[in-house]
Amino acid sequence: MGAGSFSQIYIQVVFAVRGRNSLILPSWEDELYKYITGTVQNKNQKMLAINGVQDHIHFLIGMKPSCCLSDLVREVKKSSNKFINEKKFTKYKFEWQDGFGAFSYSHSALDNVIRYIQNQKEHHKKQSFRDEYILFLKKFKVDFKEDYLFEWIEY
Repeated sequence: MGAGSFSQIYIQVVFAVRGRNSLILPSWEDELYKYITGTVQNKNQKMLAINGVQDHIHFLIGMKPSCCLSDLVREVKKSSNKFINEKKFTKYKFEWQDGFGAFSYSHSALDNVIRYIQNQKEHHKKQSFRDEYILFLKKFKVDFKEDYLFEWIEY
């Protein structure tokens, strides 16, 4: 982007642990969020909020137009997978699921989105990740086939 180019792009990214396993524990989630924030900042993007529960995370970024979102998310997942496994935070092999959700917002919506992300633990006492994710897809009018969403595990 040259001189005189200005932009505001805000994206909420959502992705889950492979198999939606509840592997992200409160004892180390802050370390994970700091690590992911560092990865996002190292790619010259701005982390506005990050949080999650045991089986998935949300983060909101201010993204530059030169950023390729899929490359950024791939790097976040790859490096945080390695970080979690090297730190031995879980006795199981940790892996993120393929794919992610990305939802864009106007500047006026940021306070609400940040509050929503900060309140993930309260929110998910009432609503499953599956229901939340499908609601996002419908709200943003994203065409999807349920068979391809994630590797849903039926309990």
